[in-house]
Amino acid sequence: MTASLERLSLNQKTTNSWTLPEAVAGCVRAGLHSIGVWREPLAEIGVERARALIDDAGLRVSSLCRGGFLTATDASAFESAIDENLRAIDEAASLDAGCLVMVVGGLPEGSRDLPAARARVAEGIARLAPVAGDRGVRLALEPMHPIFTADRGVLATLGEALDLAEQFPSEQVGVVVDSFHVWWDPQLEAQLARAGRSNRIAGFQVCDWITPLPADALLSRGMMGDGHIDFGHHLQLVTAAGYTGDIEVEIFNADVWAADPDAVVATMKQRYLDVVVGSPGGA
Repeated sequence: MTASLERLSLNQKTTNSWTLPEAVAGCVRAGLHSIGVWREPLAEIGVERARALIDDAGLRVSSLCRGGFLTATDASAFESAIDENLRAIDEAASLDAGCLVMVVGGLPEGSRDLPAARARVAEGIARLAPVAGDRGVRLALEPMHPIFTADRGVLATLGEALDLAEQFPSEQVGVVVDSFHVWWDPQLEAQLARAGRSNRIAGFQVCDWITPLPADALLSRGMMGDGHIDFGHHLQLVTAAGYTGDIEVEIFNADVWAADPDAVVATMKQRYLDVVVGSPGGA
């Protein structure tokens, strides 16, 4: 089983009640080799201590979540966002993270100008990409399901994210393929093949699309196998596109968060084996 779990990574949000030291220890108990770190729990203990804990545990950092939120219309707020992203780049470099996930931001309050918001994202990425490249960090643009366009991510499709990423060297800017956000896209196969040709897949995240959606759509990410996504097909597509990196489980779900974290990780491991890599098309 250990070999089968080599690529499985626990994104911290899946066990949201755990501190970073607790999450690292939980990964070790579960026999995992990789963790996706969030900046808020990272700040609680500091980058230096976090790096020592992660190294001592023998873990990789599959991603640092998150940078982005680059759509502010106010010049001062936009510059503050740039500064915050520069700090995130420094943190990702210090952790030797596989990528810095970029949730690019939604419409500013009171705005309906979607093209302008997307233009500001492009401006922000243009400023950040060379710095990231110099620090050995890869920015990973995360296209988000259209239900989040207004408040969280104005890049709604993998094609849009690639249009922006391809303006920069592939070692500076790639994309995150998150099953929850892209499973519905009729262009998914073609866009993943495109991403492979330009070496743009910086990360692969999995969780399920469950229905009915809860009142807070942000908390609608389910455990693999509880919803509608064909994970084996997704894995087959990213594999054909040349992706060989970690497979990160990122779940936002009130019921999952309320459960015992060790039990959540145990279920995550089994579902990964059964539903992701063990389903038809899985590797």
